[in-house]
Amino acid sequence: MRMNAIVAGVGMTRFGKHLETGLKALGAEAVKAALEDAGIGAADLDAAYVSNAMAGLITGQECIRGQVILRPMGIGRIPVINVENACGSGSTAFYQTCAMVSAGCCDVALALGVEKLYHPDKQRTFLALRGGMDVEELESALARFAADDSRVSGEPKAAAGGDKRSVAMDFYASVARAHMGRYGTTMEQLAGVSAKNSLHGSLNPRAQFREVLSVGDVLGAPMIVAPLTRPMCSPIGDGAAAVVVVSERKARELALERPVRVVSSALHSGWDSGPEEGDSARLCAEEACEEAGVGTEDIGVIELHDASAIGELLAYESLGLCPRGESGKLIDEGATRLGGRVPVNTSGGLLRKGHPVGATGIAQIVELTEQLQGRCGKRQVEGATAALAHNGGGVVANGAASMCVTILVR
Repeated sequence: MRMNAIVAGVGMTRFGKHLETGLKALGAEAVKAALEDAGIGAADLDAAYVSNAMAGLITGQECIRGQVILRPMGIGRIPVINVENACGSGSTAFYQTCAMVSAGCCDVALALGVEKLYHPDKQRTFLALRGGMDVEELESALARFAADDSRVSGEPKAAAGGDKRSVAMDFYASVARAHMGRYGTTMEQLAGVSAKNSLHGSLNPRAQFREVLSVGDVLGAPMIVAPLTRPMCSPIGDGAAAVVVVSERKARELALERPVRVVSSALHSGWDSGPEEGDSARLCAEEACEEAGVGTEDIGVIELHDASAIGELLAYESLGLCPRGESGKLIDEGATRLGGRVPVNTSGGLLRKGHPVGATGIAQIVELTEQLQGRCGKRQVEGATAALAHNGGGVVANGAASMCVTILVR
């Protein structure tokens, strides 16, 4: 969809372990920062889209999550729309926010993503994450992943995903094994993704993990499910991110000094695609670029959905940064690190910044807005005038259940 919306303000919490902090407090921190950044008050909002995926299963808060989170800030009366779309919830909420502003339905709208995944009973979190797959097919999927792992390792494996780790990692491990077998992608290239993002995350004060890791550190870390070691898997986390979106008229009224324009966004769901048909990420990228009138060569900085190291490599291919099967070469060349041809995940990505599911897609917009405005300090990408966000979630068939690609320009 071609958009005509302006990012007026952004804000987010540090991502991490916030056991003693509730959804309302996390949301308030992000919203207050975004409103202040935009130079407006809560009373100026015409609508709010609130993204959350797991509260019903982690905290017990269902149905009216957005209303409950926003009320203590004095935000009510306006339409509050609750959005849930697996790990793509945040980008879906942002898509809807920009669409309503672009259509002229409101002048000032809020997109908020907030999530709490840490719980004293860690198994509750892992079981909640099972909801990102078809639960009627879950057991057969787990058995298939285990059989694939056993075939490669030569050792019998039990279908353990979902109670000892996120079931998504079993899916990504299966995809990684297939990619390595078909294209020769190496463990060192997978580790290179995590090492690169650790460097970027070390420069981000809001990142969950800030330790710089070498390729050797990543390879030597505990194995979660072969071939993925712990740093190759995104962590669970808590946090919130918020963006204030305004119309052109309101942007002029506010006299914004560094406006960032949302020019296009494409949202699609997964389907039973053929092996050569492409995936939802490729479809979204092609559509968003066509509507924005840009090519991947015009994009200066990218935040993409690296829920695992192999997820980042696959996204390179879907976004057209390289031919299929050659994504590992971009890591070898340093093309996607700071100073490279197209820096990717300058925030540290999901692997190091963290992945509080409902906040992730909106946090990407925060990072890209600040990059285009020159506010990222030591991780600043110089000269970037266009940015791309890629955020997906859940699994259907052999790919993402929801996918969104958004393009912003300075």
